[in-house]
Amino acid sequence: MKRTVLALTTTALMTVSFCAIAAKPVKITPGAKGVASDGAAFRGYVVQCSNGKKQPLTAWNNGRKWCIGQESQENCSKKQIKAAKKACKLS
Repeated sequence: MKRTVLALTTTALMTVSFCAIAAKPVKITPGAKGVASDGAAFRGYVVQCSNGKKQPLTAWNNGRKWCIGQESQENCSKKQIKAAKKACKLS
């Protein structure tokens, strides 16, 4: 019984530790505007993460859809910060 509790406690603490060191967005910089081949307008952004890496984001529909990647329409969120957090977790 004590070993089970100890194992669960250790696992919980390790999970919290890994989450605490995950990269987080530090700065979001706007980039170039463009038009996709289907005529949809977009704007590129660059997310700088706390681990020093940079990830591209693309805003579609006047900022109503935020996707991870340059000119990407996959892995999207409705909010900029959610997309930025996902992008930094992937880095």
